[in-house]
Amino acid sequence: MLGARIAALGVPTAALARGATLEALRTHGWRLRDGATGETGETVTAPVVASDDPSVLGPQDLVVLSVKATALADAVRALPPLLGPGTTVLTAMNGVPWWFLAAGDGVPESLRGTRLRTIDPDGTIAATVPVERVLGGVVHYSAAVAEPGLAVANAGRELIVGEPDGSRSERVAEVVDLLTAAGFSTTLSARIQADVWYKLWGNMTMNPVSVLTGAPSDRIIDDPLVNEFCQAVMREAAEVGDRIGCHIDETTADRMAVTRKLGRMTTSMLQDARSGRQIELDALVGAVREIAAAVGVPTPATDALMGLTRLAARERGLY
Repeated sequence: MLGARIAALGVPTAALARGATLEALRTHGWRLRDGATGETGETVTAPVVASDDPSVLGPQDLVVLSVKATALADAVRALPPLLGPGTTVLTAMNGVPWWFLAAGDGVPESLRGTRLRTIDPDGTIAATVPVERVLGGVVHYSAAVAEPGLAVANAGRELIVGEPDGSRSERVAEVVDLLTAAGFSTTLSARIQADVWYKLWGNMTMNPVSVLTGAPSDRIIDDPLVNEFCQAVMREAAEVGDRIGCHIDETTADRMAVTRKLGRMTTSMLQDARSGRQIELDALVGAVREIAAAVGVPTPATDALMGLTRLAARERGLY
């Protein structure tokens, strides 16, 4: 979705891909269809240079990391040929990113620069992509892959982008302008960590509970016992957020009500589980527990969610 919309502006783009997706990109270029029109709507197409060899693509101005958290380490190992002296790396992923505690107001001095072992166990990610290269991104839109190389835009076009240290740099302004021109409703954030945490606040319960139960979002919310359990996890995460400069004004009940209004949804984690793919449990739940321990917040409900989902996933070869 990002590649197609940016390339449609006439901006030269490249894609690091493999398998059927690579072949589709080489044959058709970028393809993006409006999900509201089904298969009858117009498909946006745009040219792209695609390869499975990053050295063929060479240094880029902007690299967008939009892989699943479970694929991040492998993706980062392929990055060095794409990184020139001035290359910026924009993260557009779910969960807590590796750079989360590296900079920014609100992070306790004792935690500043702490490596999150649940996200970057051996430090390879931070060594390859130091925070100085990073722009943080938060995605608030729904898109899917109809077939290799064909994206379907279902709902929303909101993106939030910000410097990890909260500054209003020339490069973040340029990226915001680019994404806005590409048709996204783009906000320049002065505290991107808070925006990451707020999105996580909703994702960290719905996703794993859906894997445990096999239920869509409305069934989870409508069960009073499960609903209260989810809110208990969210209350713990909100307290952690208060300790790291990511305060959330909304109540847990209000947030659940907003999700309920969206209707029946099959979470991305449940989709992954049904397809036999590894689930993003560490990025959505494990990292919250790690940060909570560092700031002294007990998390019994989050611990239960992590343990139950981890065991269920391991039994199915998903973790």
